Amino acid sequence: MTDLHQALPVLATAQVAAHPLDQLSGAEVALAVQIIRQQRQLDQRVRFVSVNLHEPAKEVVLQFTAGSPIAREALIVLLDNLDGATYEAIVSLSEGHVSSWKHIPDVQPPFLLDEFFECEQAVKTDANYQEALRKRGITDLDLLMVDPWSAGYYGDKDEKRRLAQALTWVRSTPGDNGYAHPVQGLIAFVDLNTMEVVSIVDNEIVPLPPAPGNYTPEAVGPLRTSIKTIDIQQPDGPSFSVDGYAVQWEKWHLRIGFTTREGLVLHTVNYEDQGKLRPIIYRAALGEMVVPYGDPGSEHNRKNAFDIGEYGLGMLTNSLELGCDCLGHIHYFDANMTNSHGNLFTIKNAVCMHEEDHGILWKHVDWRTNQTEVRRSRRLVISFIATVGNYEYGYFWYLYQDGTIEFEIKLTGIMNTGALPPGVKSKYGQLIAPQLYAPIHQHIFNVRLDMMVDGLNNSVYEVNTVSEPGGPANPHGNAYYAEATLLEHELAAQRTIEPHSARYWKITNPESRNALGDPVAYKLMPGSNTFPFVQPDSYVAQRAGFIQKHLWVTPYQPEERFPAGEYPNQHKGGAGLPSWTQADRSVENTDIVVWYTMNIHHIPSPEDWPVMPAHYINFMLKPVGFFDHNPALDIPPSEPKQGHCCAHTA
Repeated sequence: MTDLHQALPVLATAQVAAHPLDQLSGAEVALAVQIIRQQRQLDQRVRFVSVNLHEPAKEVVLQFTAGSPIAREALIVLLDNLDGATYEAIVSLSEGHVSSWKHIPDVQPPFLLDEFFECEQAVKTDANYQEALRKRGITDLDLLMVDPWSAGYYGDKDEKRRLAQALTWVRSTPGDNGYAHPVQGLIAFVDLNTMEVVSIVDNEIVPLPPAPGNYTPEAVGPLRTSIKTIDIQQPDGPSFSVDGYAVQWEKWHLRIGFTTREGLVLHTVNYEDQGKLRPIIYRAALGEMVVPYGDPGSEHNRKNAFDIGEYGLGMLTNSLELGCDCLGHIHYFDANMTNSHGNLFTIKNAVCMHEEDHGILWKHVDWRTNQTEVRRSRRLVISFIATVGNYEYGYFWYLYQDGTIEFEIKLTGIMNTGALPPGVKSKYGQLIAPQLYAPIHQHIFNVRLDMMVDGLNNSVYEVNTVSEPGGPANPHGNAYYAEATLLEHELAAQRTIEPHSARYWKITNPESRNALGDPVAYKLMPGSNTFPFVQPDSYVAQRAGFIQKHLWVTPYQPEERFPAGEYPNQHKGGAGLPSWTQADRSVENTDIVVWYTMNIHHIPSPEDWPVMPAHYINFMLKPVGFFDHNPALDIPPSEPKQGHCCAHTA
């Protein structure tokens, strides 16, 4: 065996990275696995949960200059199937050794892709499970779909086990949409370390819903013939430039990152203003999401998947295709990772980047002179799409020419389904086909924004619009004004949306002033949003405490990365934001992180079946006093097309 302190020959990895935040190359991932396997003498029972870049300290990144030496490190999470122990390790790729190794007690790391297939096979071969199927008249195991769902935490006596709850659907034919035929009343609980079926829930037998739910062109029948071709052309090429993971578009400068847990990450987002790069965000990524279902029935009451902390969006990312997922002149970024056995695999085209026309940016007609000025808006789109079981989630960052940043999520795919006896409806869901229903549920997302508005030290103000009471100051009853309140400490900075006062939050830099003498700022503008409907003392609400507030603000701490904690899988609750903020630390004029929660409330309908048209939810970060005037005044007019006015005329 290799001595634990003996450094391995190092591949030429230091030269691969041009910047400390560059993603790990395939060679670096393979080297990290090689180093830890040999120096920690790992055998096949130890699984690789994740291998990611160990991001350097913020001060190292901000002080970096091109050509300087880069210390490259990988952060690895491991699971020992023999005893269920979880480990975190840091591997120095530059020096070729394991620089940190620690056991993380009493946690369960996220599901592994290999476990999905192994769990399905374990369930299908279990004698008691097969007997439950025969009671329902199901004998063809090849047509079964067994989806391993997280078991969560419900005060279980088996909480030390690494558990999955396996739910079942049946295809009519090999190409059929199995989600149209749920096997109601049957759940298998599986120990993923041993792949043993530890218990089976076998409730009342409900007939399989009879109607197919197929959606391929062959199944749908005659397709529309009225749609004409739209061709996105950029004969001069795109307006963006890419150097490794560094992107420059219009006046935006940023870096693209990717992790197995979060998926797409935006690093060091800057806007060029009068020849100067002005920082806005240091790091932005989706931190967590949870999908609590509202049906108290035994088949659905444990459904509340944490799709980031329990599964990992990066591991479930699609390889995107030109003309299907993205249009125009596309630049793709690949993502390198390992399977649970430490073997390298690369998701090709994991991230898509392109430009889109976005209608009018600004316009005015001077009706006295008949002079028209109009500019068209263009935005840079950076996106990825993940398939989590039955659902697809598309995550889109938009950068606009006027300094606006938008984050949008598009939800599509297939709803989770259940079966009902003939003639029965559910109080907690909607019938979407004969004997088939979809439970009411929510999709709740939390985005982590490591803000850096014109510098590291920022403050957050809540802005509410207030109606002036009637009286001498408001004799005509028409007066109202915006009132800004400084959120000085963490507990005071736990806030909710309030449409009645047009509430938003403003991230300011008290030490940087615009031409009018006011602190520069960006405002977080909520889009569509709502509140959670689970009871506050419910298991899911305790485990996903971040859902109770739409805004959280914390002082930057590098270890505070995920709003529900590092390891939400089977966690009892209380971790993450609810725990950290009990210290009530100051968040005034300091390095802060803003966490924003947004919630899609989904009451299913037949129009959502068999594949759901995309539902949208978003928020925006817009400059408010960050610039001295409209920063998009210098956008050139578009060329008139076929004699029609779309630019400057007189």
